[in-house]
Amino acid sequence: MTTTSHHGSRTPENADEERREAERRQAEERRLPPPEWLIERGLDRSSLVAVHTGDCWDPGKRQMPATREQARDAIRQQVPACSKCRPDTRLGLLE
Repeated sequence: MTTTSHHGSRTPENADEERREAERRQAEERRLPPPEWLIERGLDRSSLVAVHTGDCWDPGKRQMPATREQARDAIRQQVPACSKCRPDTRLGLLE
């Protein structure tokens, strides 16, 4: 028995793969961009633990998105800046 290759033919498997790829692209396009800044909250959810950049690799589990001004205000009010992503440097708060 000989098998022949059908390049360019559309099989149900190819159609499914194309559909999945199109759905993945659409979901990626709809995804909101990550926040520019994050503020990490404590276990009590009211105390502020640290300020992070939005792309920090270690933002903790209890973070909330923040505006640039909220991040600046938090650091100015003695909320520690993350030592890994250094939001204080990006915000221009280091002297």
